[in-house]
Amino acid sequence: MNPADTSKEPFVAPAVKPRTQVALNVVRTERLSPHMVRIVAGGAGLADFVPKDATDMYVKIHFLQPGVDYAEPVDVFALREVMPREQWPSTRTYTVRWVDLAAQELAIDFVLHGDSGLAGPWAAAAQAGDRIIFSGPGGAYRPNPDADWYLFAGDEAALPAIAAAIEALPADAVGHAYLEVDTEADIQPVAAPSGVTLTWLFRAGATPAQSTLLVEAVANGPRPDGVVDAFVHGEREYMKALRDVLFKQFGLARSQVSLSGYWAYGRTEDYFQAEKKQPIGKIL
Repeated sequence: MNPADTSKEPFVAPAVKPRTQVALNVVRTERLSPHMVRIVAGGAGLADFVPKDATDMYVKIHFLQPGVDYAEPVDVFALREVMPREQWPSTRTYTVRWVDLAAQELAIDFVLHGDSGLAGPWAAAAQAGDRIIFSGPGGAYRPNPDADWYLFAGDEAALPAIAAAIEALPADAVGHAYLEVDTEADIQPVAAPSGVTLTWLFRAGATPAQSTLLVEAVANGPRPDGVVDAFVHGEREYMKALRDVLFKQFGLARSQVSLSGYWAYGRTEDYFQAEKKQPIGKIL
């Protein structure tokens, strides 16, 4: 989630509903592609983490404001009672790619956009021992075992959740996944059942605001017979266009579709979250 914070608007910390807080340390980093890095974090704090039975499981990462003196151990929710809002930690939402409670490790994939944004630069520079504080998890989707076939579509921000969902499918599952990234160098291995076709789409330098590849691929792609279970997540305006494809063109029922805007081009997550309550931010 939230691959780019390109807005120049001033920071305003969102009021995040308190959840269980977990503090871990970076164990290692893995460069998955030119535009994505995996942070594997671990530690005893993971004993407080209760995974959800969802392949789109996500957490709220809390980034401490530089130059602000926080009392240790940091409690990101309690400090709101004693610190002004502008000193609250910045919050970003990210999908958990996988969690291994036995090994006390958890992986989160971050999309990189150079020096822009907050989470991407942090992940690019992260080293073993760095602290990561997050709360959660949230999430609800898991592939419907009664579906006849599966449809997945999304951009880099949705790739971790889509990959997790595909890898949770039974071996005999069939379906189609459309994954939009920048170039062929951004392709990642996904352990898909043999009956699930992965189609990688390349923007080749275009922004999500300019590209129509994902919408066209879904609209013109094959549609096997039977009941489909669709997971379609990513950039907000893309999701609005795909909403029309899924519900108007395909005639799917709401119960068949998990549709969500993870981010909005040109918006920080703070403004993106605030806009969810406005007409521009509504998808369903």
